[in-house]
Amino acid sequence: MKILTKDTDYAVRALILLAKEKDNFLSAKNISETLNIPYHFLRAILQKLIQAGFVESKEGVSGGVRIIKSPAKIRIMDLIKVFQGDFELSDCMFRQKICPDRKTCVLREEIKRIENMVGKEFEKLTIGKLIQKLKKKT
Repeated sequence: MKILTKDTDYAVRALILLAKEKDNFLSAKNISETLNIPYHFLRAILQKLIQAGFVESKEGVSGGVRIIKSPAKIRIMDLIKVFQGDFELSDCMFRQKICPDRKTCVLREEIKRIENMVGKEFEKLTIGKLIQKLKKKT
């Protein structure tokens, strides 16, 4: 089980870099090389970030992408929803079928409680907060 997929992780890393260079357009190639993210994989991630309204793109020699939403307003939960859908720790599937005990399962009740706790923490965590933590480390 993964709480964050590679897509979400790469999106977070790219947004942190873009936030540090907030007034500049960065090329996908530059971001890819700086963060060691496969170029074609990154381009798909950037397209989703553009569609979600976190970044904008500009074509041409001085083009690329830049962040347009305040890092303090980009919640990690927003990114999880863009790249992973609704936050779930367990989908209660058994052999490709929904578990028949789903409605009465006490384990599911606890999993949902934990999902709610973790979800609330991801709601509070923003790109801006991650940048602040990063500055404290350096």
